[in-house]
Amino acid sequence: MATTIPVALGERGYEIEIGRGTLGEAASFLRQRRPIKHVVVVSDSTVGPLHGQRLVEALAGEGVRVDLLIVPAGETSKCVAEAEHLWHEMAKCNADRKTVVVAIGGGVVGDLAGFLAATYARGLGFFQIPTTLLAQVDSSVGGKVGINLPAAKNIVGAFWQPVGVLIDLDVLKTLPEREYRSGLAEVVKYGVIMDAAFFEYLERNVEGLIARDGEVLEYVVAQCCRLKALVVTQDEREETGIRAILNYGHTFGHAIEQVGGYGALLHGEAVAIGMVCASQLAEKMGRIPAEITKRQVELLKKLELPIAIGALDDDALLAAMRHDKKTESGRLRFVLPSRMGHVETVADVDLGLVREVLAANHL
Repeated sequence: MATTIPVALGERGYEIEIGRGTLGEAASFLRQRRPIKHVVVVSDSTVGPLHGQRLVEALAGEGVRVDLLIVPAGETSKCVAEAEHLWHEMAKCNADRKTVVVAIGGGVVGDLAGFLAATYARGLGFFQIPTTLLAQVDSSVGGKVGINLPAAKNIVGAFWQPVGVLIDLDVLKTLPEREYRSGLAEVVKYGVIMDAAFFEYLERNVEGLIARDGEVLEYVVAQCCRLKALVVTQDEREETGIRAILNYGHTFGHAIEQVGGYGALLHGEAVAIGMVCASQLAEKMGRIPAEITKRQVELLKKLELPIAIGALDDDALLAAMRHDKKTESGRLRFVLPSRMGHVETVADVDLGLVREVLAANHL
């Protein structure tokens, strides 16, 4: 039985359907939610041959005109050049206002295809079929789409909600180990920012998480989606500050990704390091006891995620942080924990303390 989680956004609302083996029902999922005659499926060079072609064949078998667009796998595809390439390909496909874009892949594909849908012909219907754990628990839900610039990650983009999100847990069986572990970082994030009981569940179920146990994964993915849906429905376009809590670990993490070179670290790996840094910063500011940081470090280490920055230049990292979307009037703002299960956005943080945290994490 599939689990259905609503994202209640009025006329922009949609459902997240979570199940096993549901990829085979994707054509029906799309048809139930949007009249479709022409579909552009966007995937990458890894997922396209594995799952994208199956979707194309299923849709074509129902008389739908389908075009499959493939981008190179990896974070470097979230760029202006690749977006422009896709715009030109859409024109070659004779896409029009009734064309539907379907992203099938990880977070890079979802963000890029969503940006394509948001910008081509002033906005097209868009579906997410996430195939990585990170995309299933986080990036496929909430409508944030975009691309990177050399100066900053996700700095060009839009809020463009999907028509629906279809999550097939079975596709995680084909996910490389490093990609899977990367997704677990975002899972841990949800426990820290919103749900202390969920964090405890993760601590108790490390073996199940590592083994990709079906029941554990089903609960974890559904709970993360519920938590994110709750935040998105309260602050769809990041206007009240509520949604900013989802960026826990990301101010440090995005800077680490950028300075280290996009693709050197996976997004979840950078977020894992960023969460440790953010927690240590909160500790230095007297917001939390050391135990809160210790629990995060121990869980991330058990999940074999990195917790240290490595040999990156502190000045370059700080410069990158100044491009963070939470920055206001040149002042850095960080999402910091005040207790397990609760975080807040904090302004006017002493840069000296930030430098101390960076210096302590060059291991």
